[in-house]
Amino acid sequence: MFSRFANRTLRPAYGRRFAGVLEGGAIVKLGALAGAAALGACGYVAMSGPSVDIEAIKEEIRERIDNDDWDDGSYGPVLVRLAWHSSGTYCKNTKTGGSQGAAMRFSPESDYGANAGLDAARAWCEPIKEKFPEISYSDLWILCGNTAIEEMGGPELPIKLGRTDKTQDSAPLPDGRLPDGDKFADHVRDIFGRQGFSDQEIVALIGGGHAIGRCHTDRSGFSGPWTRAPTTFSNELFRELLENTWTHKQWNGPPQYEDPTGDLMMLETDMVLVTDPEFRKWSEIYKNDYDRFAKDFASAWTKLTQNGFC
Repeated sequence: MFSRFANRTLRPAYGRRFAGVLEGGAIVKLGALAGAAALGACGYVAMSGPSVDIEAIKEEIRERIDNDDWDDGSYGPVLVRLAWHSSGTYCKNTKTGGSQGAAMRFSPESDYGANAGLDAARAWCEPIKEKFPEISYSDLWILCGNTAIEEMGGPELPIKLGRTDKTQDSAPLPDGRLPDGDKFADHVRDIFGRQGFSDQEIVALIGGGHAIGRCHTDRSGFSGPWTRAPTTFSNELFRELLENTWTHKQWNGPPQYEDPTGDLMMLETDMVLVTDPEFRKWSEIYKNDYDRFAKDFASAWTKLTQNGFC
């Protein structure tokens, strides 16, 4: 088992450069680059409730995030997945979907295959929502994802409050807006392009999201971790992709790759980061420059979690 503390040696020291919360339109302890990006995207927004104590909620998340009985000892990766999947439904053409609404609480969105297993993450958030009812589910899920990334050694991330929650009577989003792991470069560009992401942002997001966590056969159908430090944010995915040897896994499951030890896995959507020339260019940059990767990830992640909200 890899703890997020024991494995921080894999991640170059990055410090806490991206920190902050927008409260009633004011920036609180926000790094210059992240703050500028956040303000440029949104401007003024209202708070989730009349009085939201962000630091108290973040402390509650930190206190509960480690759990030896869950996966690799941390709920961090599944909380990141919850924030990602609640945000990644955005469509820039129809202005639908995105981080506002938290409609995954209800069927049919809770039943979509891409959201399998996220019931555990949503249930994990419930005690916090009960303790802090003034924060919307939509804001809470993003705050949990941000805090998880920070606790796993990633850059601190800005957040703006004010997302509202949909009701059970709201029209559901269509299925199929999230990426399938067994598809190729065109599919990846279609999914992320619909959200307004460039090749650079796509590589940064996948590199950060798949540096942590693991796949499960009872959720996605795939199996295994991407790196040997699945609870540590790092640029290890790029090193593994570019320096390791990957072959198709022989098993009775969906197509995936394995390294010579059989311990690590990659999806088709990961392999395109090295087989597609434009994606590979950024993979090589990020493998060799952690600081650039962490900065670009923070920017892309903030954009992801603000889509559909501001």
